[in-house]
Amino acid sequence: MQSPPDHRPAACGLTLGRFAVDRDGTLQPREPGLRPAMRFAWRGRWCEAALSAEEVRLATVAGRIPSTAEPGADRPQAFKAMAALPGSLPPGWRAKLLPDHRIILESSAPLSEPPTATELVAAMVRFALALDPYLDRLDSSCPLPGECSPGSMKI
Repeated sequence: MQSPPDHRPAACGLTLGRFAVDRDGTLQPREPGLRPAMRFAWRGRWCEAALSAEEVRLATVAGRIPSTAEPGADRPQAFKAMAALPGSLPPGWRAKLLPDHRIILESSAPLSEPPTATELVAAMVRFALALDPYLDRLDSSCPLPGECSPGSMKI
């Protein structure tokens, strides 16, 4: 008689940052209580894909309202672009303006139970590609100073 498969991290085939990846591609936190996330860059912006029980939450710093101390900054145009953003986003997406004037775009995507590495990467790619028109719009009025190297990824 065979015993059921052991899905504890020690029995997994691969350790990937805070994730344990089983031989069948399913993901789980390496340690209980961890909030596993993958961080990656898209068009020079830091992005994060964080797992919860039923979904992956995706977010990026999409832009920044310029400071009054920045010469030549068109703050009224930047605030206008930010104000128009929420109404133009896909259903379920959110735009937030942080106290330090960074603009955050957020979304979420459902995952199966247990989630797989393929599902996570597919959700990250869909989010990154869907960001493009909003990043183009924000680049013209709310540019970010060089945040990160394009193509970088941190797990």
